Amino acid sequence: MADEIEGVTYRGEDWYGEEITDRRYVNCSFHDVDLSEAVTRGTEFVGCTFGGVSFNSSRHTDSALLRCTFLRCNFFEASLVGCKLIGSVFTDCDLRPLTVTGGDWSFTGLGRADLRGARFTGVRMREADLTGANCAGGAFTDLDLSGALLARADFTGCDLRGSDLSALDPTAVRAAGALITAEQAMTVAAALGFEIR
Repeated sequence: MADEIEGVTYRGEDWYGEEITDRRYVNCSFHDVDLSEAVTRGTEFVGCTFGGVSFNSSRHTDSALLRCTFLRCNFFEASLVGCKLIGSVFTDCDLRPLTVTGGDWSFTGLGRADLRGARFTGVRMREADLTGANCAGGAFTDLDLSGALLARADFTGCDLRGSDLSALDPTAVRAAGALITAEQAMTVAAALGFEIR
């Protein structure tokens, strides 16, 4: 059973390279904490706040960051595999270059995020908010983007193959040079009002 820590505030702590396994943080606050090259496995953060935290080159596997708030955090070369970030919100964070494989990012707030060059593969992102996000040059493949908010997002030069584009309004995004499959092209054409026979 995971050790549970509730309502604790951490400030200016050095957790560089720490291995955090089977812990559960509930309603905790992390301010200016260095988690560079840290590793989490099977760890949960529920309703936590992260302000000015460095996640540089950190690795997270089968962990959960549920309904968390990230403000001015740095995720340079961070990697998340099989993680859940349901309902979490990112504001003014450095998310480049972020790598996400599998997991559930539904209802995640990434509005206006700079995701240029990011790689998301096989992630559930139902009803995620990507309004105005800059995803240019990234790879967003095999994603469940059903119900996602994509207005004013920039997918220029993106690899979008295999992703659910049913929520994409081609007239409300930038997508020059984006790579999609023939099946996805039919979805986009239908969204533009074309009748496909």
